Amino acid sequence: MMNFDQLFNNFSHLKVVVIGDVMLDTYWWGYVERISPEAPVPVVALDNKEYRIGGAGNVALNTASLGAQTFIVSVIGNDNDGKQLTNLFADNAVNIDYLVASDDRITTSKTRIISRNQQMMRLDAEITKDITSVEDDKIFEQLISLFNTHQPNVLIFEDYNKGVLTEKNIQRIIGLCKQFNVIIAVDPKRKNFFSYSGVDIFKPNLKEVKEGLNLLIDTVNEKVLQEIHLALQQKLQHQISFITLSEKGVFYQSPDGFKLIPTHIRNIADVSGAGDTVIATASLVYAATKNMLLAAEVANISGGLVCEEVGTAAINKQKLLEECKLLLS
Repeated sequence: MMNFDQLFNNFSHLKVVVIGDVMLDTYWWGYVERISPEAPVPVVALDNKEYRIGGAGNVALNTASLGAQTFIVSVIGNDNDGKQLTNLFADNAVNIDYLVASDDRITTSKTRIISRNQQMMRLDAEITKDITSVEDDKIFEQLISLFNTHQPNVLIFEDYNKGVLTEKNIQRIIGLCKQFNVIIAVDPKRKNFFSYSGVDIFKPNLKEVKEGLNLLIDTVNEKVLQEIHLALQQKLQHQISFITLSEKGVFYQSPDGFKLIPTHIRNIADVSGAGDTVIATASLVYAATKNMLLAAEVANISGGLVCEEVGTAAINKQKLLEECKLLLS
């Protein structure tokens, strides 16, 4: 029987690098009592403002919350949002020594206005073109330094199509990971979807898979998902497909087997950030055990738990441990 206390204790021995597009999530909480006389829109009276880590940063926040020594590698702007974000990382025990600040970019920021747990509006500030070749090289130099100094166990690519991950660097970083025997996990987006050849864990959601492979499917079952794995593997030569299926759960296929794992019933408040939690949890469990079935089962639980929170939220380690003992023992 799995000793979950031991497994969760072992997370503290792991070193994780998260690389990708980081964001600052700003939440304005308020209430609506009237419609504006100027236009047919609700007037939100603001109560408070909250800053949270978003994008690839949320993956790092989750691995740090689970106890792993976590390093974030990305490009941010030389601006107030960038300072706010680095402060949040530091407050949450995420190593920021390898972040690159750029004068040519702004820090990606998403502001959500929320009333009665409902999102009224979102305002985005971002630059989505690829980073410059100079910034590309700087990121790669940072990673070489990080690998030589800290010898990480796992690297997670968290791609949000905001330009930090370029095809050139993706290939170089995969090569670096193989040189240092580092496990590679990927949460892809469409632009670089087939750039991640030879990785260990490839974790798209079903929508991303359908777009990437140009599939028109309505039925989702193990047979269909096995066919999707083979189609992905022909293009990527990766080890493990790990596909999230929203309310239907998760599916994995590895050299050792496959399984469609149904979701556990939850009171869903907000699905944003759930994919970040899933890749973070799966990567740590797999790095600790090399057991993808266990990694998928624990990640499936963690994704459900964070959906009970409003907005992007990191997994609560103790709560996840208790749920694993309850549901998987």
